[in-house]
Amino acid sequence: MKPSSKPILGASNDYDRKSAMTTPILEIKDLHVAYGKVEALHGVNLKVGSGQIVTVIGPNGAGKSTMLNAIADALPTTGTMRGAVSLIGRDMNGVPVETRVAHGMCLVPEKRELFSSMSVEDNLHLGSYRRYKAREKGYADQLEVVYELFPRLKERRKQDAGTLSGGERQMLALGRALMAKPQLLMLDEPSLGLAPLIVKEIFNIIVRLKATGVAILLVEQNARAALQTADYAYVLETGDIVLEGPASQLAHDQKVMDTYLGLAKKAN
Repeated sequence: MKPSSKPILGASNDYDRKSAMTTPILEIKDLHVAYGKVEALHGVNLKVGSGQIVTVIGPNGAGKSTMLNAIADALPTTGTMRGAVSLIGRDMNGVPVETRVAHGMCLVPEKRELFSSMSVEDNLHLGSYRRYKAREKGYADQLEVVYELFPRLKERRKQDAGTLSGGERQMLALGRALMAKPQLLMLDEPSLGLAPLIVKEIFNIIVRLKATGVAILLVEQNARAALQTADYAYVLETGDIVLEGPASQLAHDQKVMDTYLGLAKKAN
């Protein structure tokens, strides 16, 4: 399937269009997150450019999901953060999650958080609620774009979300996020719990999304799939960025190969 010719990006104002040419879509500087006296992130720095897929890989407990939640203002009440988060040059510190979404930031959480007793189509419409509330013209037009990307959702649009398979639920979570027409899409472990063939399909969809211009920040334990998909990659270990570079380059880094790709160098 070819990428949709219809725009998935949000309705940007002149500030957004001009700034996106010279300013990263997302930039975080010296990000620290703590839960009580335990610090989970230690001064993380990261950038995501326009139309770019950036991935963060690392082991369980490295702080990957904590980082996404901090960026989206979705930390639990026990969490505190300091550092700078900017979206297309706008300072997001102290900005509530609803306003971040309005500015074009959208997080697809690991648990997907769908409404199981509601239909697929109603779940999708919830994704455009902010645009509906703002009386944005054509807010429902994005549904056609989502159905073009995810034909299976169109086939199951009247089914309750709770009846979908794991892969279909992930497609619905992605589709609901796209209904908000984000400029930055943050994905937390999109392959979690899915069969290999479905994982391949999900990552193919992520590549198609990139072709539409959406910037994507991908947190993923499946390092092989993430590095094959992304443009740039960071390795996060125990709250610190220990390695970064073009994804194709990191895929051939000996440390990454040994630790994350299961390609330890054989002894001669």
